[in-house]
Amino acid sequence: MVNSMKIVFGLLTFVTAGMIIGALFQLAFLRKLEDSYGIPRWDNDKEAEILRIGYVKPEIISWSPRIIVLHNFLSMEECDYLRDIARPRLQISTVVDAKTGKGIKSDVRTSSGMFLNPHERKYPMVQAIEQRISVYSQIPVENGELIQVLRYEKNQFYKPHHDYFSDTFNLKRGGQRIATVLMYLTDNVEGGETYFPMAGSGECSCGGKIVKGMSVKPIKGDAVLFWSMGLDGQSDPSSIHGGCEVSAGEKWSATKWMRQRSTS
Repeated sequence: MVNSMKIVFGLLTFVTAGMIIGALFQLAFLRKLEDSYGIPRWDNDKEAEILRIGYVKPEIISWSPRIIVLHNFLSMEECDYLRDIARPRLQISTVVDAKTGKGIKSDVRTSSGMFLNPHERKYPMVQAIEQRISVYSQIPVENGELIQVLRYEKNQFYKPHHDYFSDTFNLKRGGQRIATVLMYLTDNVEGGETYFPMAGSGECSCGGKIVKGMSVKPIKGDAVLFWSMGLDGQSDPSSIHGGCEVSAGEKWSATKWMRQRSTS
């Protein structure tokens, strides 16, 4: 009887040890699989953390105009942070007057918004976002304008327009706008797509309507990078875009315009 018990305990010990060893091998395999797919651990790599290496997934959706969707560009915390900074200072949005270069109210744009100030640009989280924008757009940080945060409520929109300037006043500081990074800060929005009427050859949804062109649905953390200038260095008319009407919920976004030269 004693010998039988010893045999049973021995077998149980052997099986348990085998299960532990097997689990360790499985964990090692999963870790190797994660590495092969680029799933990040960062391991105190500050630069990889700032750039969200392994999280940001670029998707080219159009070559003319040039448009890239950067999935998971912002973390959820970064989205909430930008919204919290902006909320107390929102004002009715304006558009640029081609004659004076100054902002004026217009029924073309019915959102509310604000710009981060130079002091807020020095905040570590804002610096990290700007560094990420610079790397993915391949445009120096100093060529960027201050980040603008926007809120679109139900029935609000921004009619199709170009981001490049048609006046000379705004070209004095930093030259022409080269590219735009539009970051989405909220989810659960109906409508509110970013619409490119001259992109693609098919149809898309824009504020609940089916229209010609291409649109990008606002998803929290995603960003749209598009260029207002072509490879020839000239303003690209096909970069015309707009913000579709919001049919339900609130659409929050943050915009960063990048110039030809330093804006400081």
